Amino acid sequence: MPIISEIVQQRIDNHLRRKTFSTVGAVADSLQRQCFVVGGYVRDIFLDRHSKDIDFVTLGSGIEVAEALAKKLGEGATLAVFRNFGTAQVKYHGLELEFVGARKESYSHDSRKPIVEDGTLDDDQKRRDFTINAMAISINADSYGSLIDPFDGIGDLERKIIRTPLDPDITFSDDPLRMMRAIRFATQLNFDIYPETFAAIERNKNRISIISGERIVEEMMKMMRADEPSRGFRLMRDCGLLELIFPELLALAGVEVVNGRGHKDNFDHTLQVLDNVAAHTSNVWLRWSALLHDIGKAPTKKYDERLGWTFHNHNYVGEKMIPRIFRRMKFPLNDKMKYIQKMVSLHMRPIALVEDEVTDSAVRRLLFDAGDDIDDLMLLCECDITSRNPEKVRRLLKNFALVRRKLVELEEKDRIRNFQPPVTGDEIMTMFNLQPSRIVGELKEVIKNAILDGIIPNERSAALQLLVNTAAEKGLKPV
Repeated sequence: MPIISEIVQQRIDNHLRRKTFSTVGAVADSLQRQCFVVGGYVRDIFLDRHSKDIDFVTLGSGIEVAEALAKKLGEGATLAVFRNFGTAQVKYHGLELEFVGARKESYSHDSRKPIVEDGTLDDDQKRRDFTINAMAISINADSYGSLIDPFDGIGDLERKIIRTPLDPDITFSDDPLRMMRAIRFATQLNFDIYPETFAAIERNKNRISIISGERIVEEMMKMMRADEPSRGFRLMRDCGLLELIFPELLALAGVEVVNGRGHKDNFDHTLQVLDNVAAHTSNVWLRWSALLHDIGKAPTKKYDERLGWTFHNHNYVGEKMIPRIFRRMKFPLNDKMKYIQKMVSLHMRPIALVEDEVTDSAVRRLLFDAGDDIDDLMLLCECDITSRNPEKVRRLLKNFALVRRKLVELEEKDRIRNFQPPVTGDEIMTMFNLQPSRIVGELKEVIKNAILDGIIPNERSAALQLLVNTAAEKGLKPV
């Protein structure tokens, strides 16, 4: 057992001054049960991360301790018991206190669901995924505040290392989700994965096939919320998991050279854009948009003797790829997916604007198509500038600022964002006694284009006048 330093003990003592811990300890003592704070809560004491979820392990029934605690706390405490799992939860003053009896686990090869038996604290610590999550603190009166750290989790926190308590091959083979958790913790905490542990992930990567897509996505979502999410995707690539989980992303990696002409590594570029976006926003779906913005480049990559490497229409191809990727990976097929599709589809438009003359018409059309997501789109496109040419970056950013000013001016003047045409299709059919038909859509399109091109203002009277004139050219008269 590692020797506990005075600084570590002082941190524990300061933290355990919270009355919650002494109250739980007193209840456990009254039942003659040993009780420990365990897992992520203990780890986070030393990482200065605060949580309202506290896990307790007891020797014997955790449910009995939870029931006695809820009774002692009285009004304001809510008890939930999950007897099938041998766990209970007490909610009190914004805290969620989870109780479980110490246990040991064994696994079959084709499932990550363990066979669970009652065990000792030592058994319980051995079944934990990583050393930094395998520490426990006693809250019984006779040993209050004692840290039990058999695998030197404190040392690994100081060294910033993710390492398994026992043989990593067994750890990852038993529960392959732990491979994703290792990468997620390394990404969140900016830690390294211990070489022997990382090598075991490489050896056991194919075991990920028994894990549901939903659980994998859950870990990836946590990775995506990290300060530097690219770290997780690089680790997934290096250990071989990315090829199994997200082959479309891995397909962007590498550089081809023909006749001395190469293209940039689109995998590296994508991860740079992702980190650029992450530095500006916590919007996880915009971060996913950054990761997917060039996903269509692999299937559209071609070499042209005159132009060099091209990725023609990669934004539209990428937009079409997203539902298939989402279905396979078990992402929600909802408005968030449609948002990402919109970002991927439109991400070339602002770039094209700033490289040419910034016309009012083009800005109106961009605003119309992007709607309320225009600010997110502009941020994505600014973060997409990863050129090493400082003069090019300066010029593009200057032009982006001009586009942003025009967006504000035209929105105030023309109210284009999410605008509905001043004359509806039903009104057109009524005015000219028409049935639903192509001509109705054509008349609506004329009004929309005239507004977006600045030919008429976004006003009903002007739209009606244009409608009458256009209909007359087609031989139609109001009834």
